[in-house]
Amino acid sequence: MPEAQILVRLIVALAIVVFATRLVGALARKVGQPAVVGEIAAGILLGPSVLGALAPGVSAALLPPAIIPPLRLLAELGVVFFMFQIGLELDTTVLARNARTAFGIAQASIILPAFLGIALSWKLYPSLAGSGIAFWPFALFVGVSMAVTAFPVLARILLDFGLLRTPLGAMAMSVAAIDDATAWCLLAAVTGLVRAEPGAWIYTAVLAPAFAFVMLTVVRTRLARIASASASQWRIALLVAGMLASAAATHAIGIHAIFGAFLFGALVPAQSPMAHRASSAVGGLIGLMMPAFFAITGLRTEVSLISGGAAWGVCLAVLAVACAGKIGGAYLSARWAGLPAREAAALGALMNTRGLVELVVINLGLSLGVITPAFFAMLVLMALTTTAMTSPLLQALGMTRPRSATSR
Repeated sequence: MPEAQILVRLIVALAIVVFATRLVGALARKVGQPAVVGEIAAGILLGPSVLGALAPGVSAALLPPAIIPPLRLLAELGVVFFMFQIGLELDTTVLARNARTAFGIAQASIILPAFLGIALSWKLYPSLAGSGIAFWPFALFVGVSMAVTAFPVLARILLDFGLLRTPLGAMAMSVAAIDDATAWCLLAAVTGLVRAEPGAWIYTAVLAPAFAFVMLTVVRTRLARIASASASQWRIALLVAGMLASAAATHAIGIHAIFGAFLFGALVPAQSPMAHRASSAVGGLIGLMMPAFFAITGLRTEVSLISGGAAWGVCLAVLAVACAGKIGGAYLSARWAGLPAREAAALGALMNTRGLVELVVINLGLSLGVITPAFFAMLVLMALTTTAMTSPLLQALGMTRPRSATSR
């Protein structure tokens, strides 16, 4: 297919994907669900699981093979900007106010699901690990995929339920922030293990801490000075350029680019005008590029690969482990910290929200070859289900009924 024709087909496909994700996301909001539930569903509807099975000719016409590589690159760039935005919105001052209690609850809500995920991996590894992947990288990846929480979705749900500025809301945001920071560190380690060629892991093991040290000392100080100045256009451009350089650096040392983008954003003071202006500036790009990510995820998700009672049993086991680990870990540790049973249960339900963050994790796992397409489909369904569970669980606990839900 000529390059000019590929460009036209890509533009048409992107327009369809943006419309579909926004439409189904709006429908999700109508029933009190986060928009990401509808956006994930839209991606699956456009993929081989639904449209490809019902109308393969239409599916091939809308998303022809020739546009998949540029669409995937657009999706990956969108994820880099999305992780930068998450870093910008990570308020470390909130962590400081609840540090001791939040840290204990966060570690429990990481350790228990990760432990259960690793235990489940003993059964999953023979059939669902990628070709040539050793057990421990696979097991650690499963543990991380069980342990993440969708920080942006959580913030929006708390706002919709009128909980954001309550003690429970502050605690939930603190726990989720620590949760995700820990999970990203673990995932970075897994990525380094998988991507490193024999002997190259030493290169990654040496450069990764050195990069982190430079970022946390030199770059953090410079960013604080920049953020204290006026948020002019050229300073925003400088910030974005620095983020892209940080993303390229982590990719070069054997860790995915998203980690460099997230860390760079997290080092910008969250309450500064610079952080707010930069978040708004990249928000438009994210709104255009993230639908491509949902489309790529949908194209990768083949629910038909989950075939037979045994496979669906494994899918249900993955869902059960994910829920038991996050809800159970957060609930038990919150009760131990002195929270009342109702608030502890609500905190557990909130921590079980996975949303788009989980999709970023599992897409990375599939790209690295850590998991099979069948296991990828199971994890997508798990992310969709656990995110959709949050609002009904909070309502069952007597929380305020949501007005709307728009975040990812």
